[in-house]
Amino acid sequence: MKVLFDTNVLLDVLLDREPFAEDALYLLAKVERSEIFGFVGATTVTTIHYLVARALGRQAAGQHVETLLSLFAIAPVNRLVLEEALRSRFHDFEDAVLHEAALHAGVKYIVTRNLTDFQQASIPVFSPRELISMLQALE
Repeated sequence: MKVLFDTNVLLDVLLDREPFAEDALYLLAKVERSEIFGFVGATTVTTIHYLVARALGRQAAGQHVETLLSLFAIAPVNRLVLEEALRSRFHDFEDAVLHEAALHAGVKYIVTRNLTDFQQASIPVFSPRELISMLQALE
């Protein structure tokens, strides 16, 4: 199961943002155990480094990015992805870029806490809790 993780889900774990961290951590553990084939958008990596460096320092940010790179595949952002994101009906360009990157990487699902930002998505979008429920139903 190929799942693109939105930036907010990863930040919930990295910055221990309650009450969201527990569900996000559960899903990251599934990625670590190869039960989910996790993807992050290339732009997510730079955003995470910037935000974590501000909150926890540059060294911690670097360590977190290294961990993410060891666990997740990267959904590339190239000219085609950016052009299609511009033409999309998404209200938020960053979310449009992630959606298009996911499509081009063959991702089947997106997990985010901002479901309303992905109303225009052409692939299924779940909250962390919804994805956990789906995974548990499949077990």
